[in-house]
Amino acid sequence: MSEYTERSLHELVQPIILLVDREEPASEQHGIAAAALASVQAFMRDPDNPDWQQWATGAFAKSVRRADAKMFARVLAAFPEHVLSTVGQASAIGLPPMPAAELPKLLAKLQVSGTTLPTGDPLPPQPLNIALNASLDMSTGKAAAQAAHALFAWVLESKPAVVEAWAADGFPVGILELPAKEFRKGLRKSAGPVIQDAGRTEIEPGSTTAYVTARKVK
Repeated sequence: MSEYTERSLHELVQPIILLVDREEPASEQHGIAAAALASVQAFMRDPDNPDWQQWATGAFAKSVRRADAKMFARVLAAFPEHVLSTVGQASAIGLPPMPAAELPKLLAKLQVSGTTLPTGDPLPPQPLNIALNASLDMSTGKAAAQAAHALFAWVLESKPAVVEAWAADGFPVGILELPAKEFRKGLRKSAGPVIQDAGRTEIEPGSTTAYVTARKVK
């Protein structure tokens, strides 16, 4: 079992923009899954890009920012290189890596902290799921970033044929919010690297936050 520690990448960061509609917000698990998929789908569209290669060989830092419907539409129009991922009524934009200290103003003014979505209906389990440590009580934005780290790490370390088959099946992914005991128990059977947080926001440094797990769907 390998571990990935989320660290600050000084040169590049991947922006992920999560739609938080003021009138009809999507449910939390759908939003988390959409953000995670936006990250990997943006990468998989152009994996040979030198910026992606440089970013992916580092700590692959991500910045999950929220936008209301109006700002979300502006981001879609302003960045034609975007990937739009949807899960149920949730939507997220994945963008290529950018210099962390030089984000475009439109992105830089979008908020990172305090992003929350209502609990709503959970996603049904899938053959591939992202397990989150529910005992950490992460906000939606924090959980989305950790889920994106876990899914991206799984993509990088899995056999290409496995990832290609998953993509051909429509990128199905579930979200499992597990209590501490069950989360720790699942570590031994994780299908990908285990994510540990740097502790810059919300939680203690070194906290184990997420991993990908594969299981049969009943």
